[in-house]
Formats: sequence, structure tokens, C-alpha cells
Amino acid sequence: MATPEQIIVGYNDAVHTIRSRVEAYARTAWLTAGSWRDADIDRLVRMIVPRVQAGQVKTAQLTAAYLAALETVRTGEPVPAVMVSRELVTSTRGVPAQDVYRRPAVTMYTALAGGAQVKDAIEMGASRLASLVSTDHQLAKTSQARESLSGRGFEYMRRTLTGRENCALCAIASTQRYRVQNLMPIHPGCDCGVDTVSAGSDPGQVLDPERLELIHGAIDAEFGGTDRGARYLDGRNDRSDFLDLITTAEHGEYGPTLTWRDQHFTGPSGFDTLN
Repeated sequence: MATPEQIIVGYNDAVHTIRSRVEAYARTAWLTAGSWRDADIDRLVRMIVPRVQAGQVKTAQLTAAYLAALETVRTGEPVPAVMVSRELVTSTRGVPAQDVYRRPAVTMYTALAGGAQVKDAIEMGASRLASLVSTDHQLAKTSQARESLSGRGFEYMRRTLTGRENCALCAIASTQRYRVQNLMPIHPGCDCGVDTVSAGSDPGQVLDPERLELIHGAIDAEFGGTDRGARYLDGRNDRSDFLDLITTAEHGEYGPTLTWRDQHFTGPSGFDTLN
């Protein structure tokens, strides 16, 4: 029987493959369109959205099966996977996908209006498209994880690092535990996985003191020191120096979003709502 570590790695590899294939399809469709007028954009949207949503559903199915497999291995009892709702995992943004996937055209047109070269503007649109695909697949993962864990006695979850897209935000956040009823905070490009915390127990805010110490060392080297005596109290007044560095803000479409505390954004709730 596979170990939990093997199950985690296999799951992360599988969802990465799906995301990468859909991103590659979308980029190729965009870059080879040949023309990007309104009618062409409508055609591209009709091509791309079904592929994205199919990828979201497959990601959610893998997530449901993965979490059931983890629980089965850890408890020794067979645990069925939670049924996946297509509506749930494809509508997390609360905005029609057809509108979302016209945004790369807005990016391209805006760049052209600002004097960008055509080839550069087209690439900006392609990059925006890839970011949208990536975020939608991550949202499918996190929303299904919440659905699978809710009602099973799990109060907390943790994020796992895949080693592919993990930035400092992810590394810091991976040392903390999150409540199941909240979507795991993400950020553009995030590909963190999710793991469970034993049902009926609260391990405390810090889950990985060793990794936390390594991050302390990196921050010491970069910024000249951190507060080793800081306390980590969930939902109370005391904050660690790490929570002074990062924060979770609410994005209008994809919910809790990791960001540096001093980073500035535009748009409602402090974020560019076109992300």
C-alpha cells in the first residue's frame, strides 16, 4: 500500500499535468489565432472555456479521490471519495467564464493602446490567459478540498509544497494550519497542495517548527534579524513576525489571497479584479 507521502506526490504530479496541458492548449490557441478581433476572441473563448472547465472537473475528481485515499491509509478503513459538483468547481469566481476569458483580449488591446509592439501585446494576452487557467485550476482544487473535508470531523487543513511554483509566500504559509471552512489562501500562480490535520485535534497554529526555523534563518540573512520569541496565536491579538510580513486579503472573485503586507493593489478590496 502506498504511503501518505507517495499519495501526496502522486496527486500533485497528476493535477500539475492536467493544469499544464490546459495551459499549453490555451496558449497555443491564442498565439496561433492569426487575428484577434472581437469575432476571433469569441471563437477563442468558445474553444478554451470547455477545456478549462473539463480540467477543473478532473482536478476536483483527483482531489476528492486523493483525500479519500489519504484518510483510508491513515485510518485503515475504506473511505469513499466525495462526489464532485461540476457547478461548484467551475463557478468559484462568481463571474461567467465567458467574461473571464475575454480578459486576455482586454490586456492585449490596452497594451496596444499604450504603444506596445503587436507581438509584445499578443504575448501579454497569452500570459494573462495562462494565469487565468492556472488560477481556475487552483480554485477547483481548493474548493473541492473544502467540500471533501467538511462534515468529516476535520476542522483544519495544511498546505503542501510541490516545489514547482512555491514562492516565499507559500513557504511561510505552509508552516501554518488553516480552517477547513475557509478556502486555502492562494495567489496568482500558486500550485500548493492540501493535506489534512487529524480530525478532532488542534495542533496549534505552527505545524512545522523546523521549516519555520529555516525561514527565520533566510529572513535573518536577508533583513538582519527576526523575533525568535514571537508567539503564534490564532485569531487573537498576538502576531508572529511572519504574520507581520504576509497577510490574507479577500479577492472579490477567488477569495482569500496571500500577499505581502506592504504590497499595494488596485481595484475594489485592494485588488485588481481582472486577475
